[in-house]
Amino acid sequence: MEVPAVPYQELRGNRSSESSAEIRIRVERTRLVQQARGYDNARIPSRLIRKYCGLDDAGERTLEMAVRHMGLSARAHDRILKVARTIADLGGSENISAKHVAEAVQYRSMDRNYWN
Repeated sequence: MEVPAVPYQELRGNRSSESSAEIRIRVERTRLVQQARGYDNARIPSRLIRKYCGLDDAGERTLEMAVRHMGLSARAHDRILKVARTIADLGGSENISAKHVAEAVQYRSMDRNYWN
């Protein structure tokens, strides 16, 4: 997956980053969302993946492309969806979009490259 370069002005800008307290609040809010579903995302049973990990059209295409190009197993497919669900939850999104799937795939790729 190709990631575009960040413009120099953005790297050097005065944009403040999120504080630890803000991150903590976002994580706690995400945990409450997951508890309301009845499952932590990592523990969503395979039979309920479609119910809790709904994709928009672009997310569907992104996941399909990743599965085909990377030769992913059904288990890897489900893991990517669970990670994408968490990324979407952290961002306050009800549905999983292409950017959430792409980020989850990237984490999987990074993990695989690290151990190889």
